[in-house]
Amino acid sequence: MEYSPPPLFKQGPSALARLIFFVVLAIALLVTDVRFNTLEIVRGMLGAGLYPLQRAALVPRDIFMGAADLAVTSATLRSENRKLADKNLELSIKAGDAAQLNTENAHLRALLNLQSRATTQTTPAEIQYDTRDPFTQKVVIGKGSQQGIQDGAPVVDEEGVIGQVTRVFPLQSEVTLLTDKDQAVPVQIARTGLRSVIYGTPKGDTLDLRFVPISADVQVGDQLVTSGLDGVYPPGLAVAKVLRVDKQADTAFARVVCVPVAAVRGARQLLVLHYNVNVPPNPIEVEAAAAAKEAKENKGKKKPAPKAAAGASAATAASAPASASVAAAASTPAANPAAKPAAPKAASSASAKTGKKAHAPKPASSGAAR
Repeated sequence: MEYSPPPLFKQGPSALARLIFFVVLAIALLVTDVRFNTLEIVRGMLGAGLYPLQRAALVPRDIFMGAADLAVTSATLRSENRKLADKNLELSIKAGDAAQLNTENAHLRALLNLQSRATTQTTPAEIQYDTRDPFTQKVVIGKGSQQGIQDGAPVVDEEGVIGQVTRVFPLQSEVTLLTDKDQAVPVQIARTGLRSVIYGTPKGDTLDLRFVPISADVQVGDQLVTSGLDGVYPPGLAVAKVLRVDKQADTAFARVVCVPVAAVRGARQLLVLHYNVNVPPNPIEVEAAAAAKEAKENKGKKKPAPKAAAGASAATAASAPASASVAAAASTPAANPAAKPAAPKAASSASAKTGKKAHAPKPASSGAAR
């Protein structure tokens, strides 16, 4: 009688054979999926079926992160709200003072019969990208001549001066930043009113206030604003703050290092100013232009003398000496017979001088001499 194990304990293929089979199957599925994307539909179905389970597993994490973000956002909003409230209060006080000063200024101008020198309009713009030149500090904004941007217009933000428009295209404009080494802005110290010119530096991180006498009253922390004397920047725009003052005895000017007030490199939204100066023209230049125009008109009115008149006057001037020489030649033989041979020679010399041909005396004169 043969012994056979019960069906529950029957063993199939060996473990090694099953391992080899499943390894080969996995490699085949990988190769076919990579080459022919055969399992793309299967993955999509599995992903759609397992998505609810994934979201349910991520609910605790989402709740924790949402609560943390809510706490941080609430604290940030409260802090920003408090800062904005303080800033609003400060600006409201300044606005009240500015309104009072504007009213007083308008009253004084009306009293003195003066007109406002400048009107300012603004155009908002956004920086698109920096220029490719690493040795200059320039940016390109998304407004051009079609939007009314003018070449040379100043560019500012809420803090102060950013730069100046140096090139205008139809839809874009190039702005040279305040810290560029070739940029110069006329400024004055708000505390003392001392006027000077501020320049950018090659490094582009600071500004250099030049032409400041060594005896000038300049202190660390002084605010520099535009003077408005160049007719480009409106007066009173914040430009920089004095960082360091170096005074040396062997130099006539002090070295004043400043930092810009506005975030020149961090600004994104800008304002382009359309600054129109209503200043009457210089009377010296007006007089010079009028004199040049009058001289040009007088030069155009002068005409050359007619050629016929000039030829007649020249002929008259040439014939007068010739007639005198002929008369002298005719009268000399009668008065002095010894001078007979010299008369034709004198006439020929006179005719040579005048350019006319002198004729010899007639026979009648010879008979009279005899």
